[in-house]
Amino acid sequence: MSVEPNLKLADAERSCKQAEQLFGLTRASLQSVVPTADIRHVGATAIPGCLTKGDLDIVIRVPAKDFAHVETVLSTRFARNTGSTRTNDFAAFEDASTDPPLGIQLTTINGPFDFFHDFVEALCASPPLVREYNALKRAHEGREMPVYRAAKCAFVKRVLAEKRLQW
Repeated sequence: MSVEPNLKLADAERSCKQAEQLFGLTRASLQSVVPTADIRHVGATAIPGCLTKGDLDIVIRVPAKDFAHVETVLSTRFARNTGSTRTNDFAAFEDASTDPPLGIQLTTINGPFDFFHDFVEALCASPPLVREYNALKRAHEGREMPVYRAAKCAFVKRVLAEKRLQW
């Protein structure tokens, strides 16, 4: 069993530029094989001023009827993220060979895991939330990833709950 490294933050400006470039290439490549997909750049590199680990996260949103097909297509191009949840509405993939490393979340539109873009939109609309998220990341830098992920999960749930109350 491999030990996951502790949280390490990357140079945000450099990471965002690299992530945008890789997102453009990946989106174009995927859109040609899954034309029904809504492909979005999510994660810290999609949020201006946000600290990042230096990776690129993409969400691919598809109608429920297309999920199984798209999951099969992605599984031929990317490794499954075996440390992630996998359901009939959600699957995760990764590519550690890219620069930056790539994480892909496949969700059904309006399914239970279709919230990644909502979180990014909430933070993009709220500099105070970005500052709070950055403070959380700074407080966990150098600490174990499971500890950071638990704190991040609580933060994400709170932000999404607050956003839903505003709808």
